[in-house]
Amino acid sequence: MLDLMKKTMMAGIGLALKTKDEVEELAREMIKKGEMPELEGKKFLEDLLKLYDETRSKLEDRVETLVRHFLKKADVVTGDELKQLKKEIIDLKKAVSRLAKDKNKAGDA
Repeated sequence: MLDLMKKTMMAGIGLALKTKDEVEELAREMIKKGEMPELEGKKFLEDLLKLYDETRSKLEDRVETLVRHFLKKADVVTGDELKQLKKEIIDLKKAVSRLAKDKNKAGDA
């Protein structure tokens, strides 16, 4: 029964939505209530926190991928693209300025 409960807890998608403090508190509560021995409880807590971190990381990666896909599909300019455009404009202004100076020098001669 205890193993089934552990597996159910670890597999639950809600785990990714809980805060780390909530996960730790839940495991400590189970240990405190005597629902599992302390050593097993510590191992359970470690496993739960490891799974929490992995699940959260995967969820963050997935959300980031979806947002990037949405932005691309919606044809929204990203910050990096905007920075690149600003750099190109600055470079073009410098080139135009150089050409104007060269033209003025040629006209003076």
